[in-house]
Amino acid sequence: MLTKQLMPESEGKIITSIRVFVYGTLKPGENNYSKYCAKKLDGCHNRALPAYTMGELFDLGVGYPGMTMGSRLVYGYLLSFQKFGILEELDELEDYLPGRVPSQNLYNRHQVEIFALQGKSLGLAWVYFMSPDKITSFNGVLLLPNGWWSGCGLKMEDCFVVS
Repeated sequence: MLTKQLMPESEGKIITSIRVFVYGTLKPGENNYSKYCAKKLDGCHNRALPAYTMGELFDLGVGYPGMTMGSRLVYGYLLSFQKFGILEELDELEDYLPGRVPSQNLYNRHQVEIFALQGKSLGLAWVYFMSPDKITSFNGVLLLPNGWWSGCGLKMEDCFVVS
């Protein structure tokens, strides 16, 4: 499925791409980036754009994080793809089946507003969220109030600078 979105900064031009905000193992440097993202990014936007959205980020203690809806900043990257099947690939990784009852999915995919680090809206992108009930089903859950997770020791300040 290819999404078409009118982006505020595009002055009415239709941008044809699939945009996904990633905050966990799909970020550059993390264990799933090379397999699922690195060689599949949109040729025009062939980079991971540092960004944030609103939510609550949790270290689940299992090698990947979970994010719920919320009011804290969650940092990650905005990725743009032109590959038609990328959402299906990511849905499989995230144990999300669109037709399934949401409580049976590990993550559920929603479009939310994404922001550049300077605060400018970048428009909508797909994000994988966990329900609060799903989060609490994990043992050793830890809220990450700084909005950053890394499974390989990457530090936010080493990845991008907020100006």
